Amino acid sequence: QVQVVESGGGLVQAGGSLRLSCTASGLNFGTYNMAWFRRAPEKEREGVSCISWRGNTYYKDSVKGRFTISRDNAKATLYLQMNVLKPEDTAIYYCAAGGYCGDFFGREEDYPYWGQGTQVTVSS
Repeated sequence: QVQVVESGGGLVQAGGSLRLSCTASGLNFGTYNMAWFRRAPEKEREGVSCISWRGNTYYKDSVKGRFTISRDNAKATLYLQMNVLKPEDTAIYYCAAGGYCGDFFGREEDYPYWGQGTQVTVSS
């Protein structure tokens, strides 16, 4: 049984930082593309960043230079370091496994495995 669990969300002021973590079990983590998506209130879920099993990374334009995705295959853990947070980053952040990660990353339907989400709230 595949389990994907996010942690690290919270409340932070604009300009602050948070680090999200995602632990995946029940799959061979090192062979899976991994991704972060987010859903803001009353908006569709969107791709934030992904990292391929090879270690290639892709980012939504609005987070480039502020967010860094990484993975630790030995710990089967995915990370998202979020710096210079903005109110528009407020959303539920979801970890996803097993989908497309390339130049056109962003299709949630490509990802079969999902976590429950962790809330990130950025105050102005």
